Amino acid sequence: MLLDGGMGRQLARMGAPFRQPEWSALALLEAPETVRAAHEAFIAAGAEVITTNSYAVVPFHIGDDRFAARGLELADLSGRLARQAAATAPAPVRVAGSLPPLFGSYRPDLFEPDRAPEIARTLVEGLAPHIDLWLVETQSSIREMAAAARSVSGTGKPLWVSYTIEDEHPEPGTPRLRSGEPVETAVQAALDLGAEAVLFNCSQPEVMGDAILAADQIIGEAPARIGVYANAFPPQPEDATANEGLSELRADLDPDRYLGWIRRWVGLGASLVGGCCGIGPEHIARIRTALPELAAASNR
Repeated sequence: MLLDGGMGRQLARMGAPFRQPEWSALALLEAPETVRAAHEAFIAAGAEVITTNSYAVVPFHIGDDRFAARGLELADLSGRLARQAAATAPAPVRVAGSLPPLFGSYRPDLFEPDRAPEIARTLVEGLAPHIDLWLVETQSSIREMAAAARSVSGTGKPLWVSYTIEDEHPEPGTPRLRSGEPVETAVQAALDLGAEAVLFNCSQPEVMGDAILAADQIIGEAPARIGVYANAFPPQPEDATANEGLSELRADLDPDRYLGWIRRWVGLGASLVGGCCGIGPEHIARIRTALPELAAASNR
């Protein structure tokens, strides 16, 4: 199943209003038509699942006061725009409701367990009427993931969990979340909370293979799926916060070379593939052309 690519970078490419601290939420505030256009670009490229532009609809990006006043409205808008784009697609397209890190990407140390349920509740209430599944994404720790997963319990919609993992000098064969927790433990925690898919995103392609193998060992014969959507920029230092600025993109991750990584991940057991930061419609279109080949490899 083919996912979409990185929304924030795509909005910037399209000329949408884009700056810190609002990041991709600024387009919702000032030019929502560009958000729908970005979704439509990924659908035209072949995406079968698009993700709502709710990643930055959190106090960390739009501020406490604006979130209190408009968080529900913006979450609802992000869901409606994705649903509108999906409704005009020539083939069925599912909408994934993005539940992001609530206190900053890559920063498990900033997680506030007492505030998390209230923030998540706003996003869930706004997104729920419009989405087909929940995508709890770019999670750096198990407790961060668990708070988001619990917030969608009882909504009746499938849960996908996606972790971001260490990509700066990782020890081969021992993939870990950015919190330092083993991937195996994190995968089991997601399954225990009802995840129907466990994915890995917003990390380098080079570290994803070991994560897939670790996930496959834990999932075994369970019906859960494995997915990957990597980013296209160099390793991020341990003290970095994602979305601090537009990182330079790697020259070696053009659509053909990124497809090479997709082939490797499918061969290792992934069946949900797409892209994160810096992976655009051109990458998704290239993967789309290879879907028959990838599906055959997945079934072997």
